[in-house]
Amino acid sequence: MLPTDPCRTALITGAAGVVGLAIAKALAEDGYTVLMADIAAADLHSKCSALGPAARPVILDVSNSEWVAEASAGIRREFGSVSVLVNNAGVLSNSKAEATSTEEWRRILAVNLDSVFFLSREFVPGMKQMRWGRIVNICSLAMKTGGLTAGTAYTASKGGMAALTFSLARELAPFGITVNGVAPAYIKTPMITDFLSAAQQARLLEQIPVGRFCEPEEVAHVVRFLVSPLSGFITGEIIDINGGLQMD
Repeated sequence: MLPTDPCRTALITGAAGVVGLAIAKALAEDGYTVLMADIAAADLHSKCSALGPAARPVILDVSNSEWVAEASAGIRREFGSVSVLVNNAGVLSNSKAEATSTEEWRRILAVNLDSVFFLSREFVPGMKQMRWGRIVNICSLAMKTGGLTAGTAYTASKGGMAALTFSLARELAPFGITVNGVAPAYIKTPMITDFLSAAQQARLLEQIPVGRFCEPEEVAHVVRFLVSPLSGFITGEIIDINGGLQMD
């Protein structure tokens, strides 16, 4: 008989964004209390309200270790623990190496990579006590391709996230905790519409065998599976969602 989640509380970072919101909706539908974390307070509150009582806002700068520690302590006081952590928060940079300042490098790594470590460090002890946990890291195709359109700092941050996924997966498997990643490519979000020109988008669509961009709900569907009891024998995997753009 498969073990079931004893907690049913999920923390999702970057939850005011398109992908984070899709993940929060999916897990709320599955009966989770979803703690939606984001630094964009006004946007976050409105989206939490739209999801109803299953959703709770957590105002959080994931790159700030002290803020993460304080917010995590508050979550533990109110909810006891979380059994699902979805590290979705991220910022994009298309700057290549020579155009990347030290400040930009540090900001991208702090948000995209440091945050995954900070939050995992906070909630792994509770997952160990429950002998159950699911950590899902939203990675990127960029880590495999060297960044088709993404910049150096972004590509490096997602590569580091994949390595951290593998390390945590091996460390935590004996405690009933799985750690996996999802590597989407070109999701239909402002990262596409705001950062890529119409000409760039058209060229990309020519390279994607399925001929379209990824829908946010398709990412949420994979996350939904990875946090379920049915995925308990899958850990240390990075699942590609790229429409056939990269096959390995």
